[in-house]
Amino acid sequence: MTPVLTQEIIEAYRGLATASVADAVEKTGERGYMTGAIGPVLPGKLVGPAVTVLEEPCDTAEPPTLALRAIDDSPAGSVLCIAAGAADVAVFGGLMAAGAVVNGIAGAVLDARVRDIEEIRRDYPQLPIYARGGVPSTTVGRYRTVSLNEPVELGGVMVAPGDLIVGDSDGVVRVSAARIIETLEIAQLIEKAEREQTQLIHESKSLLTGLAKHNRV
Repeated sequence: MTPVLTQEIIEAYRGLATASVADAVEKTGERGYMTGAIGPVLPGKLVGPAVTVLEEPCDTAEPPTLALRAIDDSPAGSVLCIAAGAADVAVFGGLMAAGAVVNGIAGAVLDARVRDIEEIRRDYPQLPIYARGGVPSTTVGRYRTVSLNEPVELGGVMVAPGDLIVGDSDGVVRVSAARIIETLEIAQLIEKAEREQTQLIHESKSLLTGLAKHNRV
């Protein structure tokens, strides 16, 4: 049974580093971290359930209808995840940022690029965007949206609607919806162990001594 994603759980994940979350996901037998090519173009801590959109190449001039619908219709706190196969086009821009902010979208993760970066940074500095970088080009006439809230591949990781997305300066991690509590508990133990190791390093003035207690780097 998938646990209810409460604000308490969201805040607990906000207090964790993505590195700890990535390690915790791997301890459950999965890979959760997305490729390092997807990074914080517009930085900020990002935690929330995934809303997924798939885009594919096309030759016709179509608006990104399903992405626009996702922004308007998704619950506040959702993370817009757009899969476009590492496309060298902008699947998100200033107008979409405006819609995201007024609808309470927590942020976006794009397996493609973003445009209007200066505008978004100026007008919506609270909106974190993780992408493969910036590019001025539009998707119109190049890509179209073809599915909403279906599993997608994003940066080398399968993301299903409702999976938890966690992002910070290190990058982005996906936690499967069914393992949100399990992963949280493991990540909290990892960070507790690392705090103990750090203290031992300072006390002993030895990296090897500090690492020995928990045998992890």
